[in-house]
Amino acid sequence: MLKGFKDFVLRGNVVDLAVAVVIGAAFSSIVTAFTSKIIQPLLNAIPPANTPGLVIPIVQGKENTYIDVSAVITATINFAIVAAVVYFVFVLPLNTLKARRKRGEEPGPAEPTDVELLTEIRDLLKARTGTTGDGTHKA
Repeated sequence: MLKGFKDFVLRGNVVDLAVAVVIGAAFSSIVTAFTSKIIQPLLNAIPPANTPGLVIPIVQGKENTYIDVSAVITATINFAIVAAVVYFVFVLPLNTLKARRKRGEEPGPAEPTDVELLTEIRDLLKARTGTTGDGTHKA
């Protein structure tokens, strides 16, 4: 059972996924800082100086009723940057690798042999039934 788990973890899928999540979270915070501290102020500089920024006021003079258009544009830019990086850094290389493996240009992960599988099944059956290698029961 532990051998199967070890093979699953070391096959690369879980490790790659964990690395992608950690890097994605870290990169997302960098992109969010960039878009909220650089892009959003630039967008808010577009309207005249006497306005509170790139907003649509619902009730004039009441700031908590403003629709902040620059925040929506900033979030959209943020999403586009993160999505592009995830695609070009993770998805595209993995798809290229899968295509190479499919064409036979690059070997995939090693599959267990029939003998290894049968040995593992035998050992699991022994452990389950409580017998020793010579067919007698354990004491």
